[in-house]
Amino acid sequence: MSRAFGFALGVVWLIFASMAFGARSAGAAAGQPDVTFWWTVIMVGYTAAAMALIVGTARHKKTGPNKP
Repeated sequence: MSRAFGFALGVVWLIFASMAFGARSAGAAAGQPDVTFWWTVIMVGYTAAAMALIVGTARHKKTGPNKP
């Protein structure tokens, strides 16, 4: 269950990143370089968070050293 939640949350963050890309493209089309820059920064942050979630979920193992 927790692996599915991790992957689903990663996909949600990728959706947020694609929405930020749309806002960035709209800013570029309107000729506003400051809007384009900041939406690019936000998009990179969302993408990094999504990749960390997806890769971290894929690499996580439930087994590990047992504590006494």
